[in-house]
Formats: sequence, C-alpha cells, structure tokens
Amino acid sequence: MKPFKDHHELFRATLRRFVESEITPHVDEWEEDGVVPRFLFKEMGELGFLGVEYAEEYGGSDADFWMTVVLAEELARCRAGGVAFSIIVHTDMSSPWLSRIGTPKQKARHLPGIISGETVCALAITEPGTGSDMAGIETRARHNGNEWIISGAKTFTTNGVYGDLYFVAAKTCDEGPTHARLSQFLVPAGTPGLTVATKLRKTGMLSSDTAELVFDEVRVPTENLLGEEGRGFYQLASGLQRERLLAAVLSVSASQQALDDTRAYLRQRQAFGKDLAEFQALRHRIADMATQVAAARQLTYHAAGMFSDGEDCVTEVSMAKLFATEAANRVAYEAVQMHGGYGYVRETPVERFARDYRLWTIAAGSSEMMREIISKRLLPK
Repeated sequence: MKPFKDHHELFRATLRRFVESEITPHVDEWEEDGVVPRFLFKEMGELGFLGVEYAEEYGGSDADFWMTVVLAEELARCRAGGVAFSIIVHTDMSSPWLSRIGTPKQKARHLPGIISGETVCALAITEPGTGSDMAGIETRARHNGNEWIISGAKTFTTNGVYGDLYFVAAKTCDEGPTHARLSQFLVPAGTPGLTVATKLRKTGMLSSDTAELVFDEVRVPTENLLGEEGRGFYQLASGLQRERLLAAVLSVSASQQALDDTRAYLRQRQAFGKDLAEFQALRHRIADMATQVAAARQLTYHAAGMFSDGEDCVTEVSMAKLFATEAANRVAYEAVQMHGGYGYVRETPVERFARDYRLWTIAAGSSEMMREIISKRLLPK
C-alpha cells in the first residue's frame, strides 16, 4: 500500500523546491559556521513547514504523521545531516511534548512562536554521567513557593547554544518508585543561572549546534512544569517512538541520496578505459546497497503506519531504528570506498554523510538499547 496521498506529494514537491533552492546551496557555509541560521527557521515557519501536525488555532496545519515523514525525508536530501537534525529536534523531538501535555496557557504562549520559527526549541535530557538511563538523571528541581529551582548539568543538547526554549528533565523527589521521580520543565533561554558552558566540537553534524549546559539555581515559575509532577519519565518515554522513528526516516532518505550520488559517480569516473559502473565487483556492491536501503524503507514505513494508527509499535519502531541507522552506516562505508580518494575529502557529500549518520546508531537510543528492547519483547521474563 502506498502511504502517501496526493496532498502529501504536493507538500513534498513544494518542500523539495525549497530545500534545493534555499538550503542545499548554503550547507557548506553553515557547516563551516557550525550553526543553522535563525532566518531558516523563520522562512520555514512562514511557509508552514514547522507546524504540520499542530493545531490550526496556533498556526499549524493539523496534518497527519505521514506529512512529518515527508518533511524528514526531504530535509535529509539537503546533504547536511546537521541541518535536518536541528530542524527535526525543533519540530519532532522537543515541541511535541508541549503540544501533547502542555496546558492551554503554555500552548498559547509558546506554540505560535515555535510554529512560526521565532522560537527555536532544544531538548535537555542527557547528562555528563547519564545517557540512555533516564532514571539516573541527577539534575534536580525543588519546589519553593511559586517557583521551581533547577540545578544540574546537561550535555549533548542539540540547538543548545542558540535555542530559545529548553525542555528540561529534572529529578523532583528522592523517594518512591525510581520512575516516578522525574518531571519536565520549560526553561526559556536567558533565564538567570542558565549558562551555555561549552559548544561541543563533534565529528559530524557540524551545522547542528550542540551544547553543554549548566543550571545554577535556575528559577522558573510553578506554571513552567510541563505535564504532571513525577510523570516525567513516562512522558519522555512516550515520546521516544516518534524520535526513533524520525531517526529511521532520516537515515533511509539520506542513504538513498548517498546511493544515488554513488551511482552517478560510477557512471562518470573511468578506470582502465571504461566506466567504473561496468565493473562487476562494483555493480554487485551497488546492488547490496540498494537492497539495504529498500529493506530499511519498508521496515520504517511499516512502523510509521502502525505509529500513525496509534498501535503498539515499540518493537517495530525499535527494529526500524536499529536496521535503518545501521544500514546507513553500511551504505556510508561502501559509498566512501567506491568514491576512492574523493570519498575521503571533506565536503564531498558521501564523506559528510559518513560522518553525520554515524551519530544515529548512538542518538535517540543506541543500537545496543534497541536490541535490548526488541529482545525483551520477544523473550519476556
């Protein structure tokens, strides 16, 4: 069954033109600068690209999840994983919590700016000593009158240097069930005590700014609690399926782009008097790459269909995330190898792809975590 309808394809065509004219020509500059410029968020907001699933009353389009899949697929074609990453963190890895569990007052205050691109979102969960184990978070928030006071440190915060609104996870009690000790908070940039300690230098995703943050007695109003006190772990866990599914979608689309780039290169480059595309050894490797991408796409679309229909899809999403991100790394290895020395030169699209998409077997739940989730559901105790 074809998942995309006419309105999805119309949106795709519009977005593809925008990516080709307004993003791809500038990615080398943005990679060098280490930031996605704010005007890009505003331009995308004006065109309705940042609020596809959000309610019309806040400026969104109230569309379905397949429209978000189109958004991610087309962004991944820009040949800079960091650009796609920064935008998807804004649209699908942070702000959906506000849309889903925020109060009417919180939504009215923040969603219009998020959808218009005036407010850039960042997700502050991971800590220097805590990665996949969200229950081990040590950042603390204590209630004091009409305020919450937050202290701690976060790392690997995408959009953390230049973002405007941080979605922060913090421990709000030390007793009771471990998973009932976390809460979520909205913390605006510029709040006294919130400091960007370091802009991290990474192997890839260079255009996506990543920060280490320090919260030193950061005071926010009681109304900045997002969702229910003590329900932060469950709120965060409920958003992981979207996050992991989008990682798979980005990986499949970028892998297809790398495959297409490699096919074009093999047709152009000659050795021993004939095109590289005529060598059987390389043709067979292209066949393997194409098979990997096709399999990853079908597994991802299957999981996306279940997610869109509201079905229990933890196993399927974990499988899609595991397979698609690891397939991207296999495709990256082959793409660089078949480009020869040019595949090892900075700013060559496949070289950047290999660096950028190495992240996705780690971020949003590592491959090891995906295998553990899948195995637990297949072999319950």
